[in-house]
Amino acid sequence: MSSFEHAIDADLLADILSVSKTTVSQWEKSGKITAILDTTGHKRYALESLQSFDVVRQMLESTWNQEILIKPVRPFSSIELFAGAGGLAVGLEKAGFQAVALNEWDKHACNTLRTNRPHWNILEGDIQQIDFKIFKGIDFISGGFPCQAFSYAGKQLGFEDTRGTLFFEFARAIKETQPKVFLGENVRGLLEHDQGKTLATIRAVIADLGYSLIEPKVLKAIFYQVPQKRERLMLVGIRNDVLKYAKFTWPALCQRIFVLRDALKAGALYPQDVPDSVGQQYPARKAEIFKFVPQGGYWRDLPDELQREYMQGSYFLGGGKTGMARRLAWNTPSLTLTCSPAQKQTERCHPEEHRPLTVREYARIQTFPDDWAFSGPISSQYKQIGNAVPVNLGFAMGRSLIALLNSIESKIEVSKAEIKNPEACEVVQLGLFDKKCA
Repeated sequence: MSSFEHAIDADLLADILSVSKTTVSQWEKSGKITAILDTTGHKRYALESLQSFDVVRQMLESTWNQEILIKPVRPFSSIELFAGAGGLAVGLEKAGFQAVALNEWDKHACNTLRTNRPHWNILEGDIQQIDFKIFKGIDFISGGFPCQAFSYAGKQLGFEDTRGTLFFEFARAIKETQPKVFLGENVRGLLEHDQGKTLATIRAVIADLGYSLIEPKVLKAIFYQVPQKRERLMLVGIRNDVLKYAKFTWPALCQRIFVLRDALKAGALYPQDVPDSVGQQYPARKAEIFKFVPQGGYWRDLPDELQREYMQGSYFLGGGKTGMARRLAWNTPSLTLTCSPAQKQTERCHPEEHRPLTVREYARIQTFPDDWAFSGPISSQYKQIGNAVPVNLGFAMGRSLIALLNSIESKIEVSKAEIKNPEACEVVQLGLFDKKCA
C-alpha cells in the first residue's frame, strides 16, 4: 500500500482530531506527528503513522464494510416525530425501517415528504393533538425533539415535569406505543444544557417509562460519509423487558473523510456534478467584496478597508465572528449548514463563485439524493435542509439500530423455541445477526 493512500492534509487531520490547524503544526514541530511530502511538495500525514490517536485507529480498523451489509431479519415498523424534510427518515428507510407514520407541523416540510414519498402516512399538525395509542406495538420510534428548558423547583424530575415541552410529547408517544427501541437526536449542546439539568430530567423520564438509556454519544457526521462538520447527539433507549436480549454497537467510522468537492462534483458520493437549482444571491457590492475572500477564509482575510466597510460597527467589537463573509473550501468538509446561507452571521459562500450555495448544493452537503424535491419558497427550502439530519448519518445510525432489533428479535424467537422444545434448541452465535434452532 502506498503511503499516500491514507494520507491527508493538515486541515483534514485537524477536523478528524477535533483540534486546530495550529495545534497540528505544533505537534509536527515537537515531533509528535510526522509529515511526508507528496509529489507536488505539499505536506501530508499518513493515517497509519497516527494510530496513537484513538479515532484514527478506529478508522483504520473499521468494520464499516461489514456493517453496510446489515439487513433486517423481518420488516421493522417505525414512527418518526418532528420529521422535517425527511433527512433522518430517508436514512432510516435505506437501513430497512418501514415507516407507518411521520409527524411534522411545518406545511412546506409536509409537502416535501408527500411529494417524495406519496405512500408515507404524513400526520401534519401539532403533535399535542395526535393520539399515538393506535400505533401501540410499533418496533421503533425516532425523533429530533427541540431542546427546551424544564422547570425544576420542587419537582421530582419525572414525566409530568416535562409537560409543555416537546420532549414531553416525544416521551408521551413512547409511553403510548411501547416500542422496543427508540432514538432521540439533538444538538450536542443538550449535554450541558441548563448545567446538565435538562439531560438529567430526560434520563429520569426514560427510566420512569421503563426503558434503559444507552450512554448518549455525539456523532460527528464527517465519519459517516457526510461532507460536513455537523455533530448530533444520539440517545438510544431499549425497553427493559427486552434489554437482556439486546446487543448494540455504535456505527463504525468510515475509513474515508469526504469533502465539499465530493458533494458538488462527480465522484464516490454522486455519479454526476451537482444539478443547477434555485438559490439566493448577494447584492452586487457584497459579491464584489467576496472576490477578496479566499477559499476557507472569512472577513478577517479581507483588506482592512473592506473589513471596515463590510463589518461596519461590528469591526470594533470583540469576538471572532467567524461565520461572517465565510467562504467554503473544496478540500475540506463544509461547515455546518445553517438555515440561511446568505445571512450575514451564518454565510456559506461557494468556494469559487461569489454567491451563496444553491438549494441543490445544500441538499448534496446533507447527502440527500438528487431526486429528493423540496417544497415551498426558497427560504423554507434552505431552512428544511439546514435543519435536517444528514441522510448518510441517519443511514449509518439506522444500520446499528437494525442490528439491535435483529438481536432482540432473534433471541426472542430462540426463547420461544426453547419454551416449546427446550432439548431440541441449540443457540448459535452469528454476530450481529443471530440464532437458529437445530
